[in-house]
Amino acid sequence: MEIKSSLINRSGQKLNVVYYDIDSAADISDKKVRVVHGLCFCGDKLVIVKNGEKGYWTPPGGAVEPGETAEQATIREIKEESNMRVIKHRFIGCQDIYEPTHISTQTRSVCIVEPYGPFVSDPDGDITEIKLIDPADLDEYLNWGEVGEHILNRALAIRKELQNKKQ
Repeated sequence: MEIKSSLINRSGQKLNVVYYDIDSAADISDKKVRVVHGLCFCGDKLVIVKNGEKGYWTPPGGAVEPGETAEQATIREIKEESNMRVIKHRFIGCQDIYEPTHISTQTRSVCIVEPYGPFVSDPDGDITEIKLIDPADLDEYLNWGEVGEHILNRALAIRKELQNKKQ
């Protein structure tokens, strides 16, 4: 599925966005992924994190570092931002954001996670709080519009598949 939309960046510019479903890293092998986000399920709860400086809630995620794959970045960012260990991971979506000078590609994943221990702090200092919420309450914390609704519905279905799959 492909969904075309737009967003307003922090500079106030309107940017075109094209989201599409993917099923594996092979579906994005020709792209330079810059940002990753994981819809993380700890039991039946969804993990969200608050960026204190920017003042908003989001699924754990961040920039892909040089030499990292998108999957490695997803696992690292989830650990850094929530102190959760990724038990199972699957890519479910990708979006291209048409910036003025380049296309910024981002992935979305479903992850089954468990805590290493209590959240203490994000090494980068960006994340100030984590919550485990009922997925039905996600709109109270963030609004990704039609794309977000599609991603959440797809994540909920794939979560069941991952939870039922043996390691």
